[in-house]
Order: sequence, then C-alpha cells, then structure tokens
Amino acid sequence: MCLGAAVRTRGLDNSKINIVTLGCSKNLVDSEVLLSQLKASRKKVVHEEDRSNAGTVVINTCGFIDNAKQESIQTILDYVEKKRRGKVRKVYVSGCLSQRYREELEAQIEGVDGFFGTTDTDLPRILDTLGADYKQELIGERETATGNHFAYLKVSEGCNRGCSFCAIPLMRGKHRSRDIEFLVKEASYLAERGTKEIILIAQELSSYGVDLDGKKQLNELLLRLSDVPGIEWIRLHYMYPSGFPLDILPTMRERENICNYMDMPIQHISSNVLKIMRRAINRDRTEDLIARIREEVPGIAMRTTLLVGHPGETEEDHAELMDFLESTRLDRVGVFQYSHEENTHAHTLEDDVPEEVKQKHFEEVMILQQQISLENNKGRVGKILKTLIDTKEDGLFVGRTEYDSPEVDNMVKISGSGLRFGDFVDVRITEAEPYDLVGEVVGDQGQVARP
Repeated sequence: MCLGAAVRTRGLDNSKINIVTLGCSKNLVDSEVLLSQLKASRKKVVHEEDRSNAGTVVINTCGFIDNAKQESIQTILDYVEKKRRGKVRKVYVSGCLSQRYREELEAQIEGVDGFFGTTDTDLPRILDTLGADYKQELIGERETATGNHFAYLKVSEGCNRGCSFCAIPLMRGKHRSRDIEFLVKEASYLAERGTKEIILIAQELSSYGVDLDGKKQLNELLLRLSDVPGIEWIRLHYMYPSGFPLDILPTMRERENICNYMDMPIQHISSNVLKIMRRAINRDRTEDLIARIREEVPGIAMRTTLLVGHPGETEEDHAELMDFLESTRLDRVGVFQYSHEENTHAHTLEDDVPEEVKQKHFEEVMILQQQISLENNKGRVGKILKTLIDTKEDGLFVGRTEYDSPEVDNMVKISGSGLRFGDFVDVRITEAEPYDLVGEVVGDQGQVARP
C-alpha cells in the first residue's frame, strides 16, 4: 500500500503551489495578491502551469452565472481526480463559488482539503494553511500574471446596486473603495517594474469613493494616477450608467494618458426591461449619456455588455435592442444569456423566456454586432495608431490600440521582425477584419523580440 502511494506521487514537488484562476480580471488580481504573499514567504508558487509538478493547487473560482459555475465545478472535480491518481497532493478552493456555495461544495465534493471565500479574513486563513505569513506591508505590492507591461488595478470591492439578475453582492459584499493613496502607491510600484498600462476595475466604477467620505472620487483618482511617471495608458472598466460621474469626461479628454475607451455595461436598452432589471435608468437617459460621453470625449471607443432573455423580456423589447445597436453603433459588445440565479430578485420571477429564444436573441445580437464591428474597423484602415505589443502568435506580432482592452477586444496583427513585447509602436492599419486589424509598423521601431 505504501509502495503504491509512493509510485503514484513520484515526481511531485510537494513544496510547490500552482494557482489556477477562473472568471474575471478581479479574480486575477486576487490570485496575483496570493501569489505575491506566498513568494514573500519564500514559497515556490506558479500561476496556471498546466504541466506543473506542483503538489498543491489552489483553484480561484467564479460563481457568477451557470456557465462559470459549471466551469469552476468541473475544474475542482478534475483536480480532485488528479489528487486521487497521485498527480497532486493537496487541493484547495477559493473565490466566489466557494464564498457562495461553501456548504454545498463541502457536502457534495470529496477530496478538497479546504474551502476559502472572498472576505478580508480568507486571505490570511489560506496563507496560514499553506504555511505562509500574511504580510500587511505588502498591500499595494504584487507581481502580475499578465506580463510586466499591463496590469489590472482593483479600485474597489463589492457592490451596493440592486440589479435583479446579479449575485455579486452575495459573493463580494457591499461596496468598499480602496483609499486613493494606496492606489497611487500600487500604480507607482507597478510602473517602477515596467507596467505601462493600468486597467481600472471594480464591480462598478461609478461609485468609487462614495463610501470613503460621501462623494464620488473617481475624477480625483484619475488625476492622481495620470501623474504617475511611466504610466502611458489608463483604461476604465465597468462604469455604471446610473449615477455616472460626468466630471471625469473633461479629464479623459485633456489627459493624454487616459485612453479614449470606456467599458460601460448597459445590459439592455428597453425601458421595460431596464425597470425589471432594477437598473435605475431608462432608454432616454441611457442614450443621452452615451451622446454626452461621445460629445465630450471625441473618438472614444465604447464597450458594453448586454443581457438577453431576462424574465419579462418580450420580442418587442428585443427588437428595440436591435434597433438601438444598429443606430448607436457601439464599438465593442459582449452578450450573455440570462441565468436564473438563486437568492437574486430575478429568481422570484418566472424564467419565462425559453432557452431556444435566449439562444436566438444571443445569436442575432452577435451577428449584428459583427457587422458593425467590421464596418467600424474599416474606418481605421489607412490610419496610423499607437499600438502596444502584447505577444506573438503564428509568426505575427499581436498588439492593441488605446481602443482595445486585453482578452476581450480587437487585436492588431503585425508582420515583420524586431519588435519588443511591451513596447509602443506606430502602426499603419492596412486591413480590417470583423474583430481584428492588420497593420505594418511605420519607420524603424524596435530591436530583438523578447519573450
């Protein structure tokens, strides 16, 4: 028996920890903090190494919608099976799914060595379990799993909004802003280590600072961050349309290192659906806000997220959404199908949109937006755009303009040689695809590519 166990675990490094991150960029920041804390305690730790021989794995889960929950559960089951076969020794689960369903997971999945959530006490607890000390002095100092040249900056946690469909407050709690001084310190720390782009993230960015002294402070934060030496791009994610802080628009227009880009999830445009969703806004006010943003920040690229199939959505509501997309021509659109989440307000409503209708609406939005994206991209052909080189794929360098966020938006594919990852270059756009651009470097920019 002992001999068999020794054979099954041969080759494992029991002192090594592999962190696996699922879900959104906010989860990624949490994993980066854990990674940095572990390294500060001289632990051997890696992030998402598929072939890692690590004896311990920490799975940072997502619990937002059905698909994300199923992915998290399957990942846990996969690693529990690897543990049974001696491919790993310890399996720990953290993050949103664990916060929301800890009791159910503990009862139904055998083989997990510990469950940890998203509260302020969970990080010290998991570190202690892994034999590491929680170092308060490291707050604001972290390694990035994205490479050195861009990083996410989480400015707040939790949410006070009461959107009908959303389970985030169940997993992340009430809105809690981080102090401006801490955020400036963190941005400076990242910039000193080569970060050129910071992406501001939160459950919703519009309310930043309200809980600190009763007023919104996003504009002050932007002014302070744009003064940090070395930061060339600042990008805004997850602006909430209701209560939007209009004072940031002149700052965005005037500060060159704040990208002409905004991610503002509107979820729908029908006033009927927005009311059912409890979004505290209607179609007219949404359209007025979009027009105001475009007027005050000329050339801004706007990204949004839409939710189709919410209880109460009619064919007329969907047609209204399609007409809105056709006329407004937003640059980037992500689409989700409604997920009937327990303990949300929408769960008290009948899930009355059939799955086949949700799928149909989803496909119709995606097809329309693909056409709009292609037409918008064709408008950039011939222009010279500042481009940040991210990586190299299939023999081509891949970069992004200020109009594109990593992972979710367009890429610029560039042929040639001598470019360096993390450098900015001027690229003339020569060809447009539905979701990507093709271009060539203008002038002699770059040396030897580095991985």
